Amino acid sequence: MPNSRPAAYFIAEGDRYTPTSIARGPWGQTIGGNILGGLLGFVVDRDHGHPDFQPARLTVDLFRPAALAPLTVSTTTVRAGRRIIVIDATATQDGRPVARASVLYLCRGPAPRTDIWTHPVDIPEPPEPDHPHTGAPMQVIAYGAGTSSDLSAWAHRGPKHVWLRTNTALVDGQPMTPFAHAAIAGDVVSSLTHFGPDGLLYINADYTLTLSRLPEGPDIGLSALTHYADAGVATGTATLSDRAGPIGSGIATALVSPGFAPPPA
Repeated sequence: MPNSRPAAYFIAEGDRYTPTSIARGPWGQTIGGNILGGLLGFVVDRDHGHPDFQPARLTVDLFRPAALAPLTVSTTTVRAGRRIIVIDATATQDGRPVARASVLYLCRGPAPRTDIWTHPVDIPEPPEPDHPHTGAPMQVIAYGAGTSSDLSAWAHRGPKHVWLRTNTALVDGQPMTPFAHAAIAGDVVSSLTHFGPDGLLYINADYTLTLSRLPEGPDIGLSALTHYADAGVATGTATLSDRAGPIGSGIATALVSPGFAPPPA
């Protein structure tokens, strides 16, 4: 039987992006935050990335539900200096902004020899590179109370980790980039850190991803570090890794919003 799964999350025509069925997120008939944030980061890096500059910080604001309908992405150069570049991006539907992003680029250069303390991260080994993914657009292996291919392993009070592999391009006909893989994974900080014994009761309002280097390959691991909540507002932090080791950090803020329901496989 031929595979009818779309070849990408979006079909592009100029600055217009039409989501396919796999772009749906877990909060109803809307584009997933990781997919929308990934698209914003992808467009910025595609149009403004520079080989001498490291994309060191991505902040995505998800302030309005994005329908499963065409949207446009526009970018603005806030600063283009010798050592720092800042680019803003906005996703718009029906004349209204639904999300925005800011990307900070820092000039790469020689690194000093240092021995600075950092918190050790003990993340489970990633799956083998040829691990079968059964044609799924994104492979998710969660670790917590056991191991699962959904998020059920996170329904406990102990440490939580996840390895992600995005198998499908964000934009049809345009290859994925290391930064795009990281941008998609950054949104997962929220669900990872805010998932508890009763499931996921918080919906993320934003996330920030910081990167000391780009990931090597499509496999991105996340390890939950903190979760703090009060009066329906939560913050969470996590470390991001690739197969070679830690690459950066993520932070996400969220609001109480029961109703999480993973989209159909």
